[in-house]
Amino acid sequence: MSNHRFIISGGGTGGHIFPALSIAEGLRQRLPDAEILFVGALGKMEMERVPAAGFQIVGLPVAGFHRGEIWRNLLFLPKLIASLWKARSVVKNFKPDCVIGVGGYASGPVLKVATQMGIPTLLQEQNSYAGVTNKLLGKKASKICVAYPNMERFFPKEKIVFTGNPIRKGLEGIAAKSEEAFRYFGLESGKPVILVIGGSLGARTLNNGMLARMDLIRQSGVQFLWQSGKFYYQDLKSEMENHPAANVHLLEFIQRMDLAFAAADLVISRAGAGTISELCVLGMPSILVPSPNVSEDHQTANARALADRGAAVLIPDAEVVNRLVEDALTLVKDKQRLTSLSKKINEMGTPNATRDIVDVVISLISI
Repeated sequence: MSNHRFIISGGGTGGHIFPALSIAEGLRQRLPDAEILFVGALGKMEMERVPAAGFQIVGLPVAGFHRGEIWRNLLFLPKLIASLWKARSVVKNFKPDCVIGVGGYASGPVLKVATQMGIPTLLQEQNSYAGVTNKLLGKKASKICVAYPNMERFFPKEKIVFTGNPIRKGLEGIAAKSEEAFRYFGLESGKPVILVIGGSLGARTLNNGMLARMDLIRQSGVQFLWQSGKFYYQDLKSEMENHPAANVHLLEFIQRMDLAFAAADLVISRAGAGTISELCVLGMPSILVPSPNVSEDHQTANARALADRGAAVLIPDAEVVNRLVEDALTLVKDKQRLTSLSKKINEMGTPNATRDIVDVVISLISI
């Protein structure tokens, strides 16, 4: 099998881009001369991240539908029509054997066009609650790879394949990297470490929760690795310069997530599907704070799926300022509870997700 061509579409957040890149790498490993083209949304982070990973990308002028501010939808329809036209020309010219959608704005037009043209399509649904676009696309998709049980609520049962979500490259074998991690971040050995990550853009609630309890954090004897996100970094940096805390390491973005996880005893995070998959595979004890600003509140469903099994602690966004730091400091010192969380979350990991998704893709083009 050689010279196969694949389009991978979607993006918008790191949670969509990292799995997309993992699938691309998996395809490239299995079919070294495969040609892979990404299709993303203009102005979104995939337009930078995908070329940086060595893949070609085309951008569509697509935008999301705003449920809250209806006036912002004036351009939604013209952009959608323009995106469908452009998607049609991209698919026609590239002639893919299979189109893979990972969610996000751009996957809608591309998968719709591909199914109309009779090209096999694979949908990769990362969340435990399927979004509107994926529910519509699922009716016509050839196969749907999912990461949670009971997804036949949203998709035709015969099309579903349980694979889990791919995790990004480089997270394997973190147990051996603990010393390197402490050196890399300038951490003090022998003191617990809490890693706070609010996604690549940051999470205002998590940042406010940290700031509100800085006095408690300073006296805690616990070290914090804090990824603030680019929107909030400058303001927080000024705040921390005016009120220094030696045990808090504030970073705009963590490039070496493998080392951050290797150093951490406990992770505080939003509940995006990609992050949860990584926490599961790595067996990281976690406090999950679902973002209330996502479609269909799917992060709460993701976090609930773990919390119900004793695999993570769920703290609602509205309770962060009052509870988060106190609960995290109590938990990080409770070795028994950390071990139990680690064991249970690890049982939910799917370390072979990329391989399994590539298997499904290859089954579609071998028919």
